[in-house]
Amino acid sequence: MMYLTMAVLCSVAVSVLLKILRQKQIDIRQTIVAGYPVAFLLTWFLLKPDLGAINTLGNAWGVIIALGIILPTVFILLGRAIEAVGMVATDAAQRLSLIIPIVAAFLLFGEVLTGTRVFGLALGFLALGALVYRPQSGSINKVAKNTPLWLLGVWLGYGIVDILFKQVAKHGTAFPLTLFVSFGLAGLLLFIYLLFTRVRWQGEALAAGLLLGALNMGNIYAYVRAHQVLSESPSIVFTGMNVGVIAVATLIGVGVFNETLNRVNIVGLLLAVCCVGVLFLA
Repeated sequence: MMYLTMAVLCSVAVSVLLKILRQKQIDIRQTIVAGYPVAFLLTWFLLKPDLGAINTLGNAWGVIIALGIILPTVFILLGRAIEAVGMVATDAAQRLSLIIPIVAAFLLFGEVLTGTRVFGLALGFLALGALVYRPQSGSINKVAKNTPLWLLGVWLGYGIVDILFKQVAKHGTAFPLTLFVSFGLAGLLLFIYLLFTRVRWQGEALAAGLLLGALNMGNIYAYVRAHQVLSESPSIVFTGMNVGVIAVATLIGVGVFNETLNRVNIVGLLLAVCCVGVLFLA
C-alpha cells in the first residue's frame, strides 16, 4: 500500500503546486517545460527503458508525436482549471477521464458494453455535469465563465492520453520506452514554442519545474510499482488511486485552500466515487 499512497499523494501534490503557482501569477508553461527534463531523466534511471527497441516503434510514432503535443497541453489546462474552479473539482474531473477509454473501446474497438458499465458511464457523465455546474450571479468574470471549458478540457485531455498509451502498448512497445520518448518530445516541442513566442523567462517558474517533474514522475513510478506489488489485486490499485485522489484533494482543497463547493458539486463528488466503484465492479 506504500506505493499506492505515494501515487495518490504525488498526484494531488501536482495540483497543489499548480494552484500555488497560479496564485502567484507564475507562467505555468515555463514550469512545465522545466519539469520535462527531470521526468525524462527519472524515467531513464527508474524505469530503465530499452533504447535498443526504438527501431521497433514503427507506426507508433504517430501516437507518440500526438502524446508529445497533448501531454504539456493537458498540464496547462490542468492549471487553468485549478485557477477557475479549484483543485477539488479539477482532480475529480481528471479521475473521471477513465470513462473515455471505455467509451472509445465500445465505439472504436468493438468491445461489448455490459449493463453495469453503461450504468457506471451514466454516473460518470452525471458527476461531470454536477462538477462543472456554477450558479449564475450578477457579474461573471472571464475565468468563471470559462470554468466548464477548462474542466471538460482536463477530462477530455487525460482521457485521450490514456487511449494513446493503450494504443502504443498494442504495438508491442514497452511502456517505459514510450514514456521516455514522449517526455523528451513533449519538453522539446514546448521549449521551441516558448522560444518562438519570445517568452520572458522566470527563474521562479523554472525552479518550480524541477519539483513538478519529480512529482509527475513520482506519481507514474509509484502507480506502476503499486500494480507490480499488488499484481493479484489490480482492482485495489484502480479504485484506491481514483477514490484516493478525489478524497485527498477534497480534504486539502477545502481544509487548506478554503475552496467552496455548492450542493450540486458535492453531489458530483459523490457520484464520481460511485462511478469509480461501479466501473471497478464491471
